[in-house]
Amino acid sequence: MIKILVDSASDIFAEEAEELGVSLIPMQIRFGTDEYYDGVNLSHTEFFAKLMQSAELPQTSQINEYRFNEKFEELTADGDDVVAIVLSSKLSGTYECAVRAAEKFGGKVHVVDSMNASAGEKILCLYALRLAKDGATAEQIVEELDRKKSKVRFLALLGTLEYLKKGGRISSATAAIGKMFSVKPVISIADGAVKMEGKAIGSKKGSNLLTKFVDMYGIDFDMPYVLVYSGLSDELLDLYVRDSEKLWKNHANDLPRHLIGSTIGTHIGPDGIGVAFFAR
Repeated sequence: MIKILVDSASDIFAEEAEELGVSLIPMQIRFGTDEYYDGVNLSHTEFFAKLMQSAELPQTSQINEYRFNEKFEELTADGDDVVAIVLSSKLSGTYECAVRAAEKFGGKVHVVDSMNASAGEKILCLYALRLAKDGATAEQIVEELDRKKSKVRFLALLGTLEYLKKGGRISSATAAIGKMFSVKPVISIADGAVKMEGKAIGSKKGSNLLTKFVDMYGIDFDMPYVLVYSGLSDELLDLYVRDSEKLWKNHANDLPRHLIGSTIGTHIGPDGIGVAFFAR
């Protein structure tokens, strides 16, 4: 039997992991002196409620080698192989910790650098589950994920620049000008790192810009895909789905959606929307 392990940077929460049949290892997140396990004792909704009330950004911690070692021991105890899918090595040291821990298990544990995060990491996990269900070996799953992960696209339209400013990624002056002119940036995770794809003035033009980029790559509807939103309401995502109907019409009857968690949510804040998919 093949067991799939994923970290909570994928925005898969505990109950969902159980439904999917994957094992979850959560990131740790700290608001001041209060520490939580992402998606376990701090839901994504609770996270955004705290984020929007906090003057300072919370701190997230990479998953260390000791915690991976404990999880790998648990999952291999009955002789099963493990495929662990983790947050991009360009965003965190989590991958290196997983690799070091895996070396102690005699080839029973295989670690995949997703080169992504949030929904981009999630759809790679969903593809791994499909491969395991179809009878692929651990080695075949790893080989296929490594082959396909360069096709994963995660694009998001930000509703605010405030959290990029708080995180030191843009200056206060840039954030102030952006707020004044209602600048809406589209970001992506490309080659494992966060990249600015473009900017638009106003929500409508921002939505159109996001659709332009999604359409440019083209969604492979035979592969997993998902829509995401950040904050306490999915109303902006509802509006986006209607405005971008040409992307989905005659291709998809169901549009899976989920709430972004802490790993990316810390930096983009509320009122963001996004799409994760495998490019055609």
